Amino acid sequence: MIVATSTLAEQRTLLENISWSTFETLLKEIGNNRGYRLAYDEGMLEIMAPLFEHENPKIQFDRLIVALAEELGIEIKSAGSTTLKLKNVKKGIEPDNCYYIQNEPALRGRQELDLETAPPPDLAIEIDITSTSLNKLAIYSALRVPELWRYNGRVLNFYQLVESEYIEIDFSIAFPFLSVAEMVGFFDRTRTTGEIALLKSFRTWVKGKIQQL
Repeated sequence: MIVATSTLAEQRTLLENISWSTFETLLKEIGNNRGYRLAYDEGMLEIMAPLFEHENPKIQFDRLIVALAEELGIEIKSAGSTTLKLKNVKKGIEPDNCYYIQNEPALRGRQELDLETAPPPDLAIEIDITSTSLNKLAIYSALRVPELWRYNGRVLNFYQLVESEYIEIDFSIAFPFLSVAEMVGFFDRTRTTGEIALLKSFRTWVKGKIQQL
């Protein structure tokens, strides 16, 4: 069965009864140079082609996280939309962004990311402007990603993995002084403020927060 949906933000195609071996073959054949992302959950395969309304927030999140790390003086390892997958749970996903923060030293020198031998990213960001047919929280949970930020174009949620379930939280685990409300405030300003001006304002705010620590 094939189900296709399309909006100004995303184009999604859902395929059913796809084997794990077919999923891995697709990943190998299409490689990293592609304009769409895959998510796999026990036979269900979603192919999503992101458009402008999806990609701009992705870029904004990345800039703000890099700015956070720079102002805090910490190292991070950005893994972008790298495929995160585990065969034993038959789940895989390509986040919009993901980062190694606390576990950054464990990724130094690695040329490939294999969750069989490496820890999962400390933080993943998932942007779903349109509704998805897959339970992405369950996928990230099975992959043991400690923290997930999810944004739908209006609402931002922070989640922390507790045992095997995500609970909604008010403050980031990776950046403990950062609240979801404050991050939403900066994202709301993207509608009326230029990107460089917003980034400068964010850096000033972060410096002020650091001085209070």
